[in-house]
Amino acid sequence: MKLQISIDGKTYEAEVEVLEDDTMPRQPSYGPYQPLHATVQSMPVASAKATAPSAEENASEDKLCRSPVTGIVIKVNVETGQVIEANDLIMVLEAMKMETNVTAPNAGKVKSVRVAQGDSVKVNQVVVEFE
Repeated sequence: MKLQISIDGKTYEAEVEVLEDDTMPRQPSYGPYQPLHATVQSMPVASAKATAPSAEENASEDKLCRSPVTGIVIKVNVETGQVIEANDLIMVLEAMKMETNVTAPNAGKVKSVRVAQGDSVKVNQVVVEFE
């Protein structure tokens, strides 16, 4: 079979040989699909015992600063007892080779810093608590 190909205004002729017939359906290389049959059974769940709320849950949400990403603490800019203003830089986190600045949600005094440089943090983990 002959083909004509134009590249940058020049026309070229090429001869090609058809090795496979595209009209025939091909079998996937991973083999034929075999559906599996599953049975679902419902099981009774033991009743959950009421537990006392943790100190973190008792604290007012506006008194907490949470991590916006899962990552590593690169730098901590505050310490316990420090008075800060809203939007002050609290710490820098690294996630996927990108740095994320964590800023104070509002003004206040730092009650506790719950992480240190080099610590791993998860999304929504409390990193700083305010008075």
